[in-house]
Amino acid sequence: MKAVTVRDREAGLAGMTLEELPYPHAVENDVVVQVHAAGFTRGELEWPATWTDRAGRDRTPSVPGHELSGVVVGLGFGTTGLSVGQRVFGMADWARDGSLAEYVAVEARNLAPLPADLDHAIGAALPISGLTAWQGLFDHGRLTTGQTVLIHGVTGAVGSLAAQLAREAGARVIGTGRSSSRDAATSLGVDAFVDLENEELEDTGPVDLVFDVIGGEVLDRSAALVSPGGTLVSVAAPPKVLPTNGRAIFFVVEPDRARLADLAQRVREGRIAPAVGRVLPLSDATAAFQPTSPARGRTIIRVAE
Repeated sequence: MKAVTVRDREAGLAGMTLEELPYPHAVENDVVVQVHAAGFTRGELEWPATWTDRAGRDRTPSVPGHELSGVVVGLGFGTTGLSVGQRVFGMADWARDGSLAEYVAVEARNLAPLPADLDHAIGAALPISGLTAWQGLFDHGRLTTGQTVLIHGVTGAVGSLAAQLAREAGARVIGTGRSSSRDAATSLGVDAFVDLENEELEDTGPVDLVFDVIGGEVLDRSAALVSPGGTLVSVAAPPKVLPTNGRAIFFVVEPDRARLADLAQRVREGRIAPAVGRVLPLSDATAAFQPTSPARGRTIIRVAE
C-alpha cells in the first residue's frame, strides 16, 4: 500500500516521503480500515510517540496522521461492535502507524460509525478537534448554562467547535485571535472578540472557564482572568501560572466512541460544523505539512474516493 512515512527525527519534514509499505495486520480488537480521508497535526513530528512505541523502542518508518474516515475491510480476533463494509471515523493510536496511508489498523474502540450522509472529509476533520473541544469544555472545564468561557484561538479547528458547543450549551462566549480573525469569529456567534495583537486581554474581566489552545504568554496571562472556583484548561502546555482559588488542567484528548457518534449527529442536524479547508490528494501530504500561506480550516488528505 502507499503511505506517507518519516524515518529520521533529525531530518523532520525533509525526511517525509510517499512510499510502499506492507499491508497492516489487525491484532486482537483491531480493525483494518481503507482510508478515504485523513487529518493530521503539523506538530506531530515533535511528538515522541511518532518515533517510538509505548516501550520506548524505535518504530520507524512511521506513518503520521491520527484522524481518519473510511471503510472497515478487516477484523482482528475478538473484535466486536463494527463490521466489514461499515463506514467509520475516529482516531488512530498515538504510538502506532497513522492515517496518511491507504490502509491502517486501528483499535475498534477508537472508531464510531460514520452516517451515510456525511462526507469522509467531514469524518476526518471531526475526531480530534471535536473530542478536544468537548472534553476541554465539559469533562475538564465543567461548563454549564449561564457561565462565561474565554476561548483562545477561537477560529481554529478546536476553537471554532468549542465556540459552537459552548453557545449551544447556553454559555456566553468570548473568543480571541488575530485581528484578521474577527469576521470569522463573528460568524461563529461569539458574544465578544479580543484582538490579541491590538487589544488588552485583561479587559475581558473574570470568566468561569478559560480554554487555551495557544500556550506561552497568553496562557500565563489567562490565569488572572479565572474567577474564584473557575478553571483554566489548556491543550497547549501545562499551566505554569495558576488561578487564584481556581483549577488548572492540561490534558491530551482521548478516544470516545459514544461522543464521536454524538458529535456526528450534531453535524447532521446542523448544530455544529467542523472547519474544513483544502482537500488534497495523498501525494500532496508532505507539502500540506509545510504550507506556503495560512489556510482557513483543516487541511484534509483525500486518500481514496
